[in-house]
Amino acid sequence: MDHNEQTKLFSEFPPVSTDAWEEKIIADLKGADYNKKLVWKTGEGFDVKPYYRAEDLEGLEYLDALPNVSPYVRGLRKENNEWLVRQDIPDEDPEVSNYIALDAIAKGAGSLGLKTRNLNTHRQISELLSGIDLAKTAVNFISSQSYPLTLELFIYELSHRDIPGGKVKGSLNFDPVSYLLLQGDFYEDWNRNLEEAEYLLKTIREKVPGFKAITVNGHYFQDAGSSLVQELAFSLASANEYLAGLTGKGLTVDEVAPYLQFSLGIGPDYFLEIAKFRAVRLLWTRMVEQYHPDRDASLKLFVHGTTARWNKTVYDPYVNMLRTTTEGMSAAIGNADSVTVLPFDASYKEEDEISTRIARNQQLVLQEESYLNKIIDPAGGSYYIENLTDLIARHAWDLFKEVEKRGGMIECIKTGFIQDEVERSRIQKEAGIAQRKIVLLGTNQYPNIHETMLEKVTGIENIPVPGSSRFKKMVPFRGAQAFEEIRLGTERAVSLGRKRPVVFLFTMGNVAMLRARAGFAANFFGCAGYDIIDNQGFATVDEGISAALDSQAEIVVICSSDEDYLLIVPEIAGKLKLSGAGAFIVVAGYPKEQAEAYKAAGICDFIHVRSNLLVTLRDFQERLGIL
Repeated sequence: MDHNEQTKLFSEFPPVSTDAWEEKIIADLKGADYNKKLVWKTGEGFDVKPYYRAEDLEGLEYLDALPNVSPYVRGLRKENNEWLVRQDIPDEDPEVSNYIALDAIAKGAGSLGLKTRNLNTHRQISELLSGIDLAKTAVNFISSQSYPLTLELFIYELSHRDIPGGKVKGSLNFDPVSYLLLQGDFYEDWNRNLEEAEYLLKTIREKVPGFKAITVNGHYFQDAGSSLVQELAFSLASANEYLAGLTGKGLTVDEVAPYLQFSLGIGPDYFLEIAKFRAVRLLWTRMVEQYHPDRDASLKLFVHGTTARWNKTVYDPYVNMLRTTTEGMSAAIGNADSVTVLPFDASYKEEDEISTRIARNQQLVLQEESYLNKIIDPAGGSYYIENLTDLIARHAWDLFKEVEKRGGMIECIKTGFIQDEVERSRIQKEAGIAQRKIVLLGTNQYPNIHETMLEKVTGIENIPVPGSSRFKKMVPFRGAQAFEEIRLGTERAVSLGRKRPVVFLFTMGNVAMLRARAGFAANFFGCAGYDIIDNQGFATVDEGISAALDSQAEIVVICSSDEDYLLIVPEIAGKLKLSGAGAFIVVAGYPKEQAEAYKAAGICDFIHVRSNLLVTLRDFQERLGIL
């Protein structure tokens, strides 16, 4: 197509102004509230418009920057998007870990997370790293009793194998700020922590300059319930504690910043997570610039991503694979430097060979079949994602400044500000899950009622109970756990000889409404692991009463339209009470005007879209004598 033909084609589609679009949208809404219907009010504290246009990019100052150019929103790579596929190995036995590590490398992993908590001799480290080409595979020590000792043993192993330290890549998970948050106190004291960090930095600069000495574990915030904005702001504030503390001891920013990395969680909000991984580099660059670095390397932040734990479930666990796939995509498209995808069964048992292989292969498919490793910053220029990047960055920067205004991260941990802010976000998420505004498929919506998990659960990730500590602890959580406790309670009762509770759906009247409400009720009580007896619709009340009594159901749910309820609810409730069956009678829906009259007739509860599912199911477990 030549230039004249292009001109003619585009002239047939004249530009449409934003005002014209808005007029059309308002007309189509037919009086409905624009903000309520179309504007997404995120849990991050900002509103997302229903659409964005080129004009929305005006004022975003970083848009002209290329990949690997400050402020690095577009990532650190300019030839491809080859992130490292990292596999974290949970075993602490050096022989077992080594076996798993060699298998992982052979099958595509380019980075390893290794535990050295109980390793304190060169022989043990040598056994752990035996056969691993340390010049090709990044090694990240993710737990240790003493990171200085681990580093010394690692360097000795390099010397023993005659491997130049400049050729190795990896990191230490040294992060005393996170330790303070999770344990409620320093493991020594902050000044001693800084001295330890100073030693690690000096040793790494001299011996293994490709290593990162400090890891800011931002994923702990998300897995305790924080918002994305909080995760970024508090991660930035944690990093600033290290920068301020170490430069205060005489180090330059260029002796600290290049040896620090972030480990962020990857949650279920697909586009927001893409934007978050882009925004963190902008924020890092903005903060480090205040220290006036002389090296560009100080502005280049290495960002690791690990799939979130808070949204993973025990029931319908294969759904976790879908969750981690989209999460891995978010990190890849957001230009993460390395990614850990957790196995789908990690929330209730030790990962096995199959689940580990699937987790690793999810990333390999994204690289080798979806070609996400071929396109640099695929989200760049998207009106939507560029605006999300800016929104997240601005709100996170404001919260970061609030932390600094209050004295910095450590002072805010001591006063409980950080923990309280995260807890507030977590409570909001828990409420959303309980009321199904946040859907955990298979757990609080669309459960597989025939699934049993009690015998498969060998190591469920329980919410820790905070013990006494000097400062308030930040407590991890999984959003599904409260529902899982209910359903596992049902299974446990059945295993001890109790009959599984039966819910009988008394369907009658308006076909469309009875089917809709029967489906709702089946989903509702299915989340507790009860048996559901559905029916196509009874012609008479007596026919339904007979079937309900034959079922020996402990819960009967009347499913029809509000209009039909006026006639059938009092009759059904009265006849069931007279029968002496003792079933709890429930109405699907909430006919507010008649609610009190129905209660007087014998209705014990109403289930509807505004019901708190978690509270209601707990009440029924208590009524049924299960909890």
